[in-house]
Amino acid sequence: MSSFVVALDVGGTSMKGGLVSESGVVLLTERRPTPREDGPAAVVTAIRDFISHLAASGDGIPAGVGLAVPGLVSENSALYSANIGWRDVPAADFTALDVPVRLGHDVQTGGLAESVLGAGRGVDDFLFLPIGTGIAGALILRGEPYGGASGWGGEIGHIPVFPDGEQCACGQFGCLETYASAASVGRRYSQRANVSGVKAEEVVASDDPIAVEVWDEAVEALSLALATYTLLLDPTMIVLGGGLAEAGPALFDPVRTRLVKRLAFRDAPPLLPAALGVDAGMLGASLLGWRAAGRPEIGAGWTVNVRSAPLVS
Repeated sequence: MSSFVVALDVGGTSMKGGLVSESGVVLLTERRPTPREDGPAAVVTAIRDFISHLAASGDGIPAGVGLAVPGLVSENSALYSANIGWRDVPAADFTALDVPVRLGHDVQTGGLAESVLGAGRGVDDFLFLPIGTGIAGALILRGEPYGGASGWGGEIGHIPVFPDGEQCACGQFGCLETYASAASVGRRYSQRANVSGVKAEEVVASDDPIAVEVWDEAVEALSLALATYTLLLDPTMIVLGGGLAEAGPALFDPVRTRLVKRLAFRDAPPLLPAALGVDAGMLGASLLGWRAAGRPEIGAGWTVNVRSAPLVS
């Protein structure tokens, strides 16, 4: 029986892949660019090539393949992705290997990893909210991601926190993502300060009055969205991840303070940092790979230290 799976987390900019053993050892990790500008067919081909390369790096044939991809996803098909442009791509098209394959939504797959291996281990329900270029959430119920009736559940980034506010790329107005994503924080500061290329971490660290104002609006938007989520679903806790969560106390302290103030008649849920960082998607994909192989029990006892694994950029 094969002792490893291929796991791949496909992002709009890059793909992170790895080989993960049944005991949770990350045997290898590598990154490759996502050729999104070349069209959806080129991305599918790049994924096939990457999976073949990773599989050839292992000892034998993998037991399965797990893929975390953006957009609307089922276990057997990548139904739609606005960022990549594909529609109704069967799971089998992503690999030339004759092994079981399972797909998962990228954020929900990261949430699965945090549930089984990370900050949500042993917790039945929580919100996993990675804040990066965009914002999307994964609602974890009874330890598993819940996508709702159509798979779109968790799109907290498009809650209208300021209904009369700026237009979002999605077409709506005042979305959380328009104010609190890393990309939006940098963009909104750059527009107001009449500069270019400023990154969110620079805004967070700056005492420039414009930077302070932009960051304050981001924190306000996030606290509003989290208060709404808390009042509706009463999560045991909220786990913040993604690049912007690396801001640490500069993010967590003001968001926590405002969330408490907005929940006047009840306690706020604990606000915790994600444990797996940028590795959550790949590790979640490895769990999908083992589930595809008929081994859903694998992962429960893992102690993962992916940062000690070989990394080839």
